[in-house]
Amino acid sequence: MRTIAALLILFSSMALNSNAQEITRWRNENASGRYFSDKLLPSWPADGPQIVWTFERLGKGFSSPAISNGKIYINGMVEGQAVLFVLDQNGKELQQFKYGKEFEDSYPGCRSTPTIVGDAAYLYTGNGKLVCLDLESGTTRWAKEMFTQLDGANITWGVTESPLIEGNMVFCTPGGKTNNVVALNRMTGEIVWSCPGLGELSAYCTPQLVKYANRQILVTHSASHVLGIDASNGKFLWSSEHPNEWSVHPNTPIYADGCIFVFSGYGQGGEMLRLSADGSSVTKAWSIKSFDSRIGGAVLIDGFLYGSGDSDRSWQCIDWKTGDKKYSSTAVGKGVVIAVNNKLIGYSEKGELFMADANPKEFTLISKTKVSLGSEQHWAHPVVNNGILYVRHGNALIAYKISQ
Repeated sequence: MRTIAALLILFSSMALNSNAQEITRWRNENASGRYFSDKLLPSWPADGPQIVWTFERLGKGFSSPAISNGKIYINGMVEGQAVLFVLDQNGKELQQFKYGKEFEDSYPGCRSTPTIVGDAAYLYTGNGKLVCLDLESGTTRWAKEMFTQLDGANITWGVTESPLIEGNMVFCTPGGKTNNVVALNRMTGEIVWSCPGLGELSAYCTPQLVKYANRQILVTHSASHVLGIDASNGKFLWSSEHPNEWSVHPNTPIYADGCIFVFSGYGQGGEMLRLSADGSSVTKAWSIKSFDSRIGGAVLIDGFLYGSGDSDRSWQCIDWKTGDKKYSSTAVGKGVVIAVNNKLIGYSEKGELFMADANPKEFTLISKTKVSLGSEQHWAHPVVNNGILYVRHGNALIAYKISQ
């Protein structure tokens, strides 16, 4: 009996430790923007999917919710302070924690989505303060000022990078001449490695972690280049020139089959980078100017990319292998895209919320509604969890039922 009891305790401990290591990610696993839901509604009612609840006290911001531990974590700026709100899955506020002064200049408010690991939240202000917050007590376990402690500098519209965590490391881009890209110990905040990169400023980008050729490559944008860095030791591997007018590159690169797609707005467009056999260099395979999403991301489904342009204000489908454009449509305004199962969910800058087929032959709109609650710009990336679509519009988080 003692042996059985000991085994039960061991297995319970393993389960708890496993659960504690679950790491949330902006735009879900691999920043893919892809979510899955059982019994997805084939279409929405004429007035849109049912709103099951709203929370309208978030303050200012453009970040997305993170869902973990059966709770919803979302941040906003209230009276100049960055605040993390903790909600239950019925939209009831459970806790709120202040963690620093937030960005109040052009387009004020929280930008970076929280990353949750067990009982810790990792939060990055638009002013360059990275915080590890204890979710039980609300106390700060550690904090790092990227501009004063790591020789970084802020950018025109404030830091927008969401913390990327792998194992015991948290990656971020101070943008300094010495500490251009760094890995910190997520338990202590101490530097694990530092890479000088090309010494350019950061560029609003949440990095991608590519597992390829028996190594992990951290891929991110700096002001005018895409960088590839060995994630284990900070060794600078390669760069590829990718500038635009305002050095704004918020879209996380997309990886599949030894290739990395990078894309940004203001007419720059997208290009495919093919990794060498050992991942130590890249070559350009193809490029497309029209696929110039500024902040809306893209999704890769069955060999095709879906997203909208910026200067080219259309929704497009692009062949992953060739870069050929399969269609272009202006049926709805440009904006953010995610996917649920094999359906596209779009949220346009005009406040249009829609569902469309992921069909490379043509843009097929299934349902559309208008997001009327909330405030200011329609820029936040939606999230799906347990059949609920969460849309953040400024001070409001809206929960829509999109599954039967």
